[in-house]
Amino acid sequence: CETHSCVVSLQSDYHFEYTECDVLGSRWRVAVPNKPDTCTGLPDPVKGTQCTFSCSEGEFLAMQSQQCQKCAAGTYSLGTGVAFDEWDSLPTGFVTHGVTTSGGDAHTDCSNSTWTPSGDYIASNTDECTAVLSYAVSLKKPGTVSFEYFYPDNSVYFEFFVQNDQCQSTDSESRWMKISESSWSKYRVELNNGNNVLYWRTTAYTLQGSAVKPVLLRNVAISGVAFTSECFHCKPGTYSAKPGSARCAPCPADTYSTKGATVCHQCEPDKYAGIHAGSGSCKPRPACANSDYFYTHTPCDSEGKTQLMYKWIEPKICNETTEGAVKLPASGEKTTCPPCNPGFFVTNSSTCEPCANGFYSNGTACAKCPVGTEPVVGFEYKWWNTMPSNMKSSIFTREFSHSDHSTAWEVAGEYIYTTPGDQDTDYLMLILNVPGYRLPQSLVKDSERTELSSITFVFETTCTTDCKLYFLAGYNQWNNNVVEQWKGSNRKQSYSYLIHSNSTVSFTWTFQRTETSNMRKYSRDVAKIYAIRITNVVGGVASQCRRCALSSAEAGSACVPCPPGHYMVNGTGVCKRCSPNTFIRAEQPVGEAACVHCGPNTKRNKGYSACVSDCSLDVRTRAGARLQYDFSPLANVTSFPSRPRFTNKGLRYFHHFSVGLCGKEGRVPATCVDNVTESGREVRGYVCQSTVVPSEIRSQSVVSSQPFLIGDSLIGVTTDTALAGVSSPNWLFSPAPGLPDVIFYYKSSEKTQACKQGRSATIRLRCNPTVTAKDHITLPSNCSEGTCDGCSFHLLWQSQHACPLCTKDHYREIVSACIQGIQRTTYVWQQPLQCYGGESLPVQKVSACVTLDFWLKFGVSTGTIAAVLLISISCYFWKKTRKLQYKYSKLMMSSGGKECELPTADSCAIMEGEDAEDELMDLTKKSFFTKIKSFSRERTYDGFDSVPLKSSSSLHQREEEDSDDA
Repeated sequence: CETHSCVVSLQSDYHFEYTECDVLGSRWRVAVPNKPDTCTGLPDPVKGTQCTFSCSEGEFLAMQSQQCQKCAAGTYSLGTGVAFDEWDSLPTGFVTHGVTTSGGDAHTDCSNSTWTPSGDYIASNTDECTAVLSYAVSLKKPGTVSFEYFYPDNSVYFEFFVQNDQCQSTDSESRWMKISESSWSKYRVELNNGNNVLYWRTTAYTLQGSAVKPVLLRNVAISGVAFTSECFHCKPGTYSAKPGSARCAPCPADTYSTKGATVCHQCEPDKYAGIHAGSGSCKPRPACANSDYFYTHTPCDSEGKTQLMYKWIEPKICNETTEGAVKLPASGEKTTCPPCNPGFFVTNSSTCEPCANGFYSNGTACAKCPVGTEPVVGFEYKWWNTMPSNMKSSIFTREFSHSDHSTAWEVAGEYIYTTPGDQDTDYLMLILNVPGYRLPQSLVKDSERTELSSITFVFETTCTTDCKLYFLAGYNQWNNNVVEQWKGSNRKQSYSYLIHSNSTVSFTWTFQRTETSNMRKYSRDVAKIYAIRITNVVGGVASQCRRCALSSAEAGSACVPCPPGHYMVNGTGVCKRCSPNTFIRAEQPVGEAACVHCGPNTKRNKGYSACVSDCSLDVRTRAGARLQYDFSPLANVTSFPSRPRFTNKGLRYFHHFSVGLCGKEGRVPATCVDNVTESGREVRGYVCQSTVVPSEIRSQSVVSSQPFLIGDSLIGVTTDTALAGVSSPNWLFSPAPGLPDVIFYYKSSEKTQACKQGRSATIRLRCNPTVTAKDHITLPSNCSEGTCDGCSFHLLWQSQHACPLCTKDHYREIVSACIQGIQRTTYVWQQPLQCYGGESLPVQKVSACVTLDFWLKFGVSTGTIAAVLLISISCYFWKKTRKLQYKYSKLMMSSGGKECELPTADSCAIMEGEDAEDELMDLTKKSFFTKIKSFSRERTYDGFDSVPLKSSSSLHQREEEDSDDA
């Protein structure tokens, strides 16, 4: 620069800054002139602190000394942090944009679906787009991020996650925010050093088209960022009393402070600092008026007395000493306490306590319900001496902003009423919470009665302007809907509301005097509630008893039960046993009709409350064959989705089914759960369904909502296509040849306006040996959601475990030929195979056998021996016959031709020449071969036998020779 323009710098003419960090994490401190024409006299650059250097909370970095120093009192510093608590506009560094939800309609314009700054907070979108709010920050050391959020509506999916410079994101299970049950919720997450991008992401999902409440975000604080070189002054209405404060505390009520205050100051006696904490100024106190106090009844004392008492509205802002101010009226005289509410009794200390289970009262003493009756449980409030334990009141000055003033409704003996508010635009809220509902066991639910409970209240409004009384119902005080509203003055009247869902457990009466004036001009406008009665409440008390059908169907039944398996005869208290294999149905009237026979192939459980299947089944076919089934491999709970569905905006979702086919009392039921809300409501039974949002909507999580039961009782198991009014037509599924389908029939006790007879389900089990998966379940092609009318659901389950058990009739044997003395018997299945499990296929059998060659040789040998023997026998008998012929011829010759005269014996001695004859006759004394030889010698060559003829002379000659020898 030129010499005449150069000026020697003073310390106030420049400030210090750090250069950018180099690769080694080092930097320099340099002086930067505050004016552009300052160019000489600046301090030389010096080595700066390391880039990782930072100061603690309540400290700042003095650049002159490069040392951390504590902030002075009245100031604060986050040290290594930044805070965002003002949202008049989007703070620097924050980015918000809207994108089309993955799976949604690509033509949907989501450019305007962003987070919107709204003063103290920033609000999310409420349409079916994804709104993202992000903030990028570089941390020099590990730090934290904390914020407050208000998340009242489960129709919005709200997630917060962090992505670091390694592109690693927060675990999907911990990124989902919990529903806010009361007011603002706090959340805090640890951050790693380095670059971090914070994301707040919301997606509304309106299946029913109802209005959605946005998510609110405020007080975002991040620690671990670069140092701060200055401390910030406390805002008006806050202060920091000690040096080194990390934040400023709000001033207490009725005090105030200015900017950078170290203490809060009391207002002058004739002034007040507003009704909320953190006021920056004082206002003049107005003169006390009738709108500055309210009346109430004191609790009953030990003598059973109460009195009317007047109290100033806190915090008190009016002045009693000002001219024209009213004084607080004196308390009234003590009077006898009103009776307790029905279902309660008076204790010795004059307090009211609820009657025990099985007892009822009119507000004085408890009495036991007679035999055969049950208490009608609920809550009935008609005497207002104290606020009931399950009711509370609160004031909201504007939407989502809570007031310190909590007296909104006050008891007044015969009624409860709205006290004068801080401002006429305040919402005065009376909230009643109940745990849930249960229908009495004896309640006969006809086709026209579907409500779980009903709430009835008597009210009155007296107004001089446009006041409104709202009645809301929902699952908490934030997530509720306006049921009815009344404007202006309304005479004393009664209103009833039917409760159809077990999730409706919060009721709110909200009174607003006007929407236009913030003053206290209409404090005398009032709403009164004289009586509230709600029925069938779990944990409620009873004011009367009703007749009931005695049974042991429910363990928690208030009805005095007969023994298991018995019913009451005409309500007389006499119990009689039911017939075999029947259970007690609570909906049935007293009498034998309470005993219901179990359906086919089911047995009653031990508690006589339902019929169950042990997963086994015996079926006789028309041909007389016996089929045995064992479905126990399919008994475990199985889940599967339907085909994808789409909303009007194109968002995809599924109907998720859960099935628990069969099992005894100890079986695990099918469960469908609502994991969107904090309540985690779930239903259990045989078959249930819920709506599932795919993972694209909620990153890697599966979102399940709107669960309901399809079947909670088993009607029967049969091959018939209809049972007890529930049918499973064959046209729903393509027929399969072979075995008939086994059908499980279920029914649900839940009745809706659309399904006045309740829902039902049929599950067809079809034998398919080729299906090895256990969850091969399909829906009808004509009814993609499993139902054509919304009430009757049908499923087809194909599995090899749905086949009958294999028996001997399912296989045959094949016997092989005898090879080398071995014969094999092989067993094979009959085709087509329609069985599974049961008897296994027998192993191959091997046995010894005799071959054909052996039998052939044996036959030839035996035949040869038989032939020889036969020839020998023939020869023997032939020779015998020939000898007889010879003797006969000899006799005939000896007779001389005389008939009828036998010859006489010539001699007894053996004659010469008879040796050959004797040899022939003595066959028994000769061997077989000798006989054959003798036969051959006596044969002539001409083929004829030689028969010697002996004359009488030769015989005579022999006789003489014999005599001479003698």
